[in-house]
Amino acid sequence: MLSGELPIILVLGLLFLLGLGADLIGRHSFVPRVTLLILVGVAVGPGGFDLLPQALVAEWFPPLTTLALSLIGFLLGHKLSIAELRAHGRLAISITAAETAAALIAVALGLLAIGVDPAAALLLAGIATATAPAATFDVVRESGVKGEFADTLLSVVAIDDAMALLLFSLAMALATAIGTDHSAAASLLDGFLEIGGSVLLGVALGVPMAYLSGRIKPGEPTLAEAMGLVLVCGGLASWLDLSPVLSAMIMGSVVASLAKHHERPFHAIEGIEWPVLMLFFIFSGASAHPGALLLVGGLTAVYMLCRCAGTWAGAWLGARLAGADRMIRKWMGLCLLPQAGVSLGMALLASQRFPQFESFLLPVVLASTIIFEVTTPLITRRALTQAAQNPDAS
Repeated sequence: MLSGELPIILVLGLLFLLGLGADLIGRHSFVPRVTLLILVGVAVGPGGFDLLPQALVAEWFPPLTTLALSLIGFLLGHKLSIAELRAHGRLAISITAAETAAALIAVALGLLAIGVDPAAALLLAGIATATAPAATFDVVRESGVKGEFADTLLSVVAIDDAMALLLFSLAMALATAIGTDHSAAASLLDGFLEIGGSVLLGVALGVPMAYLSGRIKPGEPTLAEAMGLVLVCGGLASWLDLSPVLSAMIMGSVVASLAKHHERPFHAIEGIEWPVLMLFFIFSGASAHPGALLLVGGLTAVYMLCRCAGTWAGAWLGARLAGADRMIRKWMGLCLLPQAGVSLGMALLASQRFPQFESFLLPVVLASTIIFEVTTPLITRRALTQAAQNPDAS
């Protein structure tokens, strides 16, 4: 006799087939596959036809997020090697510092202007600094565009998470000083410890990985070897309350800088990351509740508009100060609007620390995430297309 709930293996198989369909449509249309996959997740989740067992989403989404961010962090680390930083480091750091600071200031001022509690405004402003490395990375990979613009974008996305963690920690400390009895210094210290600990973990695992990769089977490290070390990095980061994406990113940077005899750890990971990301994006859509848009619609609109304005203006200013070409000045800020896992993690942490703001912190970030993740990959693809057609724009 058939039971009422579908077996997990069958559900996963159907999700992969839906993901394959989204991938094929994305290759032959103007819509990026990231957007399509998230829409598939919304359709099969509670906001749509409610076909996915909620226990599956609740159980699998947190570890799947850690795995996806670890894989993407490791691959982005390739863009933070010593050679890459020499080529794009000054520009990437200038853009990242300016756009994160401008997003924080714009969101804080915008929310204060409409009467939001100062502590809550600071928390949302800190969350606004984060981007979505997985979505941006996948759109760049899918487009196949290479060159100065794509390399700079990936470098900025990689550095952004570290900068966002720092600014969010500062925002948490200021909010603590304003609204609670907790120590602001302790909040700021926690943020620095998370960043420092993530860097140390990445270096501690990256150095032996750079030396050992390719030694087990000369010249060709196996997928199990590369995946094992990335999973250990992500798992340890979660266990130690560190940042999986930052730890894996530093590990990837160390490997790319030291393992000069080959780049096969990155090629090995590239062979497995897409199925993981496929499930990650579908589960992201399935875990979102479109009804959240109705709860805090006006507040969400102000948050999104201020974040968009601050991010674009800051990226333009940073690119201008670094002497970047016209394409980077015009498009870079628009490519940094996606927001997903990192920002949701920040929102969860802020809600735990400030339960009095939980009723609107999570809905605002969740609602904006749905809109940003569905719409902004289209802008990123457009920017990459423009950059490919005008490689010498100045």
